Amino acid sequence: MTTYYDDRSVRVTSTALRVDEQSYPLAELTMVWHRRGSRSWRVLAGRGAIGAALAGPLVAALLGIALAVWLHRSLTVTVAIVGASVLVGLAVGPLADVLFEHLDRSYVRGSRELEMWATWRGRPVRLLHTGDALRFGQIYRAVQRAMEHVPSGPGTGTAAAQNVIGSSGTRPSPRSRP
Repeated sequence: MTTYYDDRSVRVTSTALRVDEQSYPLAELTMVWHRRGSRSWRVLAGRGAIGAALAGPLVAALLGIALAVWLHRSLTVTVAIVGASVLVGLAVGPLADVLFEHLDRSYVRGSRELEMWATWRGRPVRLLHTGDALRFGQIYRAVQRAMEHVPSGPGTGTAAAQNVIGSSGTRPSPRSRP
């Protein structure tokens, strides 16, 4: 038996797909497809907040420089204000690395709810529901690989050619990615 994917709640092997406590023999899955939900405004707002956090110190530095020029004070005061503004602008450097990492992770996780469905024993069944796009893609590809190698068994009524995995919609077609 080959294991294609395994985590705390999903296990895809050459013989079955287990999600939480429910197990689905691959020979009984005749069609697998996925659906994408609507965008999550919460995720998009979080990305906007990260962008604002990145721009904040830079805007503050520019405003400080503009203020120093506008005040027309002595050279010492102007240099002090410009120096402080530049230091505020430079503060974004170490912060930017952390914020860009959070931004990258948000794009990896995705901004949509994703579902994997299958026809099992003649009925459509939702196998998986997650908002983590990376994990969903790994599981979906594991199911694709596993279903490509499903042997046709006596008495199952299905052959490997009948096991179809496809995109969202009513008529699945083969895809390389979800």
